[in-house]
Parts: sequence; C-alpha cells; structure tokens
Amino acid sequence: MRLFVLGAVAALVVPLVPVAHAASPPLAWGACAPERPGFECAVLDVPLDHDDPDGQKTSVALTRKPATDRAHRVGSLVFNPGGPGASGIDYAWAWGERMSAGVRGRFDVVGFDPRGVGRSNPLRCFASEQDRAEFLARGPIFPYERAQERPFFDRYRSLASRCDQPIARHMSTADVVRDLDLLRQALGDRELTYFGTSYGSYIGTTYANMFPRNIRALAIDGVLDPVLWSGGRQISSDRRATAEVLDEFFRLCDEAACAFGPDSKKRWQALLASVRARPIVLDGQTWTYDRVVEQALFAGFASEAWTDVAAVLDQLSDAAASSLPRASQAPEPYDNFFDANLGTMCADTEYPRTFEAYRAISRYAEAGSEFGPYWWWSTSACADWPTSPDRYTGPWRARTSAPVLVVGTRFDGSTDLRGARAVARLLPNSRLLEYAGWGHIAYRRSRCAADHLHEYLLSGALPAAGTVCPANPNPFLGTGSEHDFRRSTAPAGSR
Repeated sequence: MRLFVLGAVAALVVPLVPVAHAASPPLAWGACAPERPGFECAVLDVPLDHDDPDGQKTSVALTRKPATDRAHRVGSLVFNPGGPGASGIDYAWAWGERMSAGVRGRFDVVGFDPRGVGRSNPLRCFASEQDRAEFLARGPIFPYERAQERPFFDRYRSLASRCDQPIARHMSTADVVRDLDLLRQALGDRELTYFGTSYGSYIGTTYANMFPRNIRALAIDGVLDPVLWSGGRQISSDRRATAEVLDEFFRLCDEAACAFGPDSKKRWQALLASVRARPIVLDGQTWTYDRVVEQALFAGFASEAWTDVAAVLDQLSDAAASSLPRASQAPEPYDNFFDANLGTMCADTEYPRTFEAYRAISRYAEAGSEFGPYWWWSTSACADWPTSPDRYTGPWRARTSAPVLVVGTRFDGSTDLRGARAVARLLPNSRLLEYAGWGHIAYRRSRCAADHLHEYLLSGALPAAGTVCPANPNPFLGTGSEHDFRRSTAPAGSR
C-alpha cells in the first residue's frame, strides 16, 4: 500500500523548520552477512523524538556498496525505494551493484531502513505472520458490497490500538527526513546526494523543503504530489491512475493479440460482473471480486508482467464457477511492511474519523474506477491513529541549493505523471523528465531515463527542458524492457 490546501506561497520562501540536531556519531561499518559480499553494514542512532535530541534513541539500519573508483570518489549516494515500509537495505542489496556501475563506481551506494521499518526498530502490530494473516483473512481485501463496509472499517480502525508503540508515535516523513540529514553528516558529506523512488520521492520532496541548502543532487522518480499526500487527498489521483494504465493494457493487448483479447476491455467488464455475482475457482484457489481487481491492479506497476497478467485474466474468464476453499499459506518470517506502511501513512496524513465520512469518500473513489475503493479503504486504519505533531505539511516551494531532477512515467498506476508535474511546478529549481511508457518508476524500465538519472547524480547535468524518453515497445510483443531492472520487487499496492 501507499498513499496519501495549501495556500499560494511565494516561490522563494524557505520554511523555518525547528530541528534540534545532535552531533552525528561516526559510523562503525562492518561486514554484512556472508551472503552479501561486497556490502558493509552499520547502525545510526538517532533521537526517537527530534524535539528531545538528548532523550531516548532509536536505530536506523544501513548498508553500503563502497565506491570502486576510490581515487575519484564523490561521496555517498543515499537511496530509498518507497513503500512506505519497504526496506532500503534489501533494495540496495538487489540493485547496489547496478547503481554503482551507473555512477561509474564513484559513490558509496547507501541504503537505509527508515525508522520503524525492517531492521530499524520495526513497528510490529502482530505476534506473527500467521496472526496478521488471520486478521486480514477475516474480511475482503477491500469492501465491494455495502454490507462489508462497516465491518471492514471497524476491523482496520482497531489497528491503531494494536500498533500503539513508542516508535509508532514518531514515524512521520519529517522524522525520517531529520534522520536523513543526520545520516548525511555521519557519512561525512557536506551536501546530500539522494535518489528516491515512489514514496521515496515524498521523502526527497520533504527533504528539499526542510533542508533546501543541504542538497548536492536530489532525484525523485515515480513522484507523489505532496499537497495531495499531506492533505489526505491522494485518492483523487488513485481513483483514476490505475484505470488509465489498464486502458493502455487493453489497447496494447488487442493490438498485439494477447491472451486476454480480442475486445479485452469487454472481457474485463464481463469478468467483473461474473465474479461479483459468484466467485471463480481456478487451480483450486477461489477468486472473489476483490482478488480479481487486485490482480489487474498489478498491471499498473509492472508493464513487463502484462503477458502474465493477461494469461491469468484469460484463465479466470474461462474458468467455471466453484466454491472450493482457498489454498492455505505456509508461515513466513515476520515482514513488517504492512505495519510500517500504516505507521508512516497515518502519521503523515489527517484522515476522516467517522465511518460515514469513509463511506462517502468511497463513493467518490468508486466513481473514478473500480480501483478507487482498493486504494481508499485501507486508510481506515488511520481513523483512530493520531497524526504526528512533527509531520511536515508544507510549504513545498523552497528554492534548493542544487536543481532537483523530477522523473515521471506517463502511465503509472501508483504515482501518476500528474504528481511529477505538480512537484516540478512547485519546486522553482527543478527539471522534469518524462518517460512515455508504462509501469511504476521509469528507472526500472527505461534505459533513457536511467542514463539521464545516472549522469545527473554523477555530475549534476540535467536533461534538456522538455525531454521525453520514448516508450519501450508494446509489452505484449515480448521484447522486454531496455533496462536491466525489469522486475519490481515491491508488493502490489505499495509506492
């Protein structure tokens, strides 16, 4: 999952943000696990409450791929993949080698798990994976019948008390950004070099406005509109974005004669009508309406998986209805993505407090597309969750010490191009780069976008104003992406 005015503010305003910085201790880097050769790990201790810098501490876990060209080392490149709740350490282990090569080995590539996430004093709302699975299994993925709405709302609202821990009260993006500036100091960098994708773009945008003078290079890709996110209006984007990508999925499917064609949009509408009336059983698994919508929503993230998505939708369309039970799930080690996602989302954004308000906004969400309720109802976990008093809600128009590179994909079902365009308008010292294709995050699938990002991070050189990277070929034609980063490892519904 992911998520979610401000009045006009003069473009040159630099907000005064009260930050009591403690001195950053030196980092003690050491070898990571044996299966992570070439990477080092460390822990940064930061104030749990930045308003009390000498008080209780919390930990931020780090990893780095040291620069290979030590003679021409520039500094550290700090990366965050989004979520909120995704592990920057896991992503650095997966992509660190490629990112290091992209910047010619001249940076230490640094990944971090933000406070409350993964290895960084994680927020944990359940005793085990099984406990969480049982909680989620008590209802649909999202309510799609009126009778489901109140039970779903009450169940998710109860998460506020279940997750009430000290770290949960200090997980706003502003807290993460203050940690990030302490990390910059601990790394020995006078200015920050940062690359953030998806929700990681919101970290970058917030840093740009809280610490505008501390930036060497800041690139964001798959960009959230900060006004919508901080103001609780992200649903106005979400209710349309995934459907816009799915329309492209249908168009290109029919063009390439994919498995779900011909007339794939008509087949989709017929499938939704059928599964709403009666669940479908496929290979022993029961597919309800909410599961089918979630399957199609994945198309908004990964265009390289469209052939697989089309094959599943084709099989579902042809499957006979049945009432066989769902396959059971094997227990797994505890992954706190779900918990941490809520911890940050609810800390950042003021959501409605009543069921009636949630139901009313759900009608608005559903009017946008069948995907609107999927995105909206999970935020009901925030109905009783207090927002952080330290959260940042703007202004968003700071002039940064170095230009910001803003990258957006034309058809992105999670962070649509409108978000990137909004940030490029808000930040006066920024440059917009568009990728004309499909999928979540241009860096993962466009060689053109990746090359521009690498060159900017390395030298500060910006693409020419108005640059648009061309779309890759039709994903259904099997030619794949130009770039090596073909598969997203983020859960569907994350940012």
